[in-house]
Amino acid sequence: MKHDQSTFDRRTVLRTAAVLSAGLAGCLNGSGETSDGTTTPNDDSDEQGILRQVAVEGTELGVEHSSEADVDRVNLIQPNGELFGTREVAAGVQQVSFEIGTAYDPGEYWVIAVHGEETVAETSVKIRPQLEIVNVGLFRNNPDKPWDEVYGESETNRRKDSEAFVSIRNSGTGPDAATSLRFLSDVPNPAENPRNEGIYEADEVVIPAGGVRDVYSSSLPFSAQTGDEGMGCSVDMDSGEFSVHVGTRVSGTEIAENFGVSYSGSETMTDCEVKISVI
Repeated sequence: MKHDQSTFDRRTVLRTAAVLSAGLAGCLNGSGETSDGTTTPNDDSDEQGILRQVAVEGTELGVEHSSEADVDRVNLIQPNGELFGTREVAAGVQQVSFEIGTAYDPGEYWVIAVHGEETVAETSVKIRPQLEIVNVGLFRNNPDKPWDEVYGESETNRRKDSEAFVSIRNSGTGPDAATSLRFLSDVPNPAENPRNEGIYEADEVVIPAGGVRDVYSSSLPFSAQTGDEGMGCSVDMDSGEFSVHVGTRVSGTEIAENFGVSYSGSETMTDCEVKISVI
């Protein structure tokens, strides 16, 4: 995604004054990224400790600078070298933020603090999501989930019994979004191309850095078996494997995970005992 489409000469913007005052206090020793997306500036690029903290919160990148520093504006540079955006810094303000959303290009971003025409500090931060499917559950096994809030109240629970939730963890340093959800192989009602991308009443579900979110299905994967595909319930036991596939916005790829499943106790899915296990 391109923001403020001007071509950016980073070397020009990053030029630093030949002599920077060594009297500024508060230098941060060491640097690195934490699991929540927070980055402390590199000593090599921010020798005066001007940039206190650069952190991804939700779908925003927040920048905090020292109260002792003169900063007029903060520029954010994309991995391709183009300007993502600029934020003016009002007098007395030490924080600015950039809305990066879920349509940004993952990679290394540069944060530039500017006073007048002079770069006074710079640091980089890697913004890159990493999603994984960690759980799949049904209403009959997970009644404490907000099923009524998602699907509405029902006397029969027929809809809730037919759907599923998928828990997705983001262990990366940037937000991402789930854009599609598919269940294939040994579920009663597999769907290669589900309507509305298989997510219930949502175009996407945002998963922030360091967070876990549940995505609810709309394709009735655990409804009564139709046709020869999939696997239904039996009085004894039917067992097999199914796969969950989730489309992603930022990464632009589909992540997948396989699960073991067994069906027993009834000929109908309404009264079936379903056990799901991680393979």
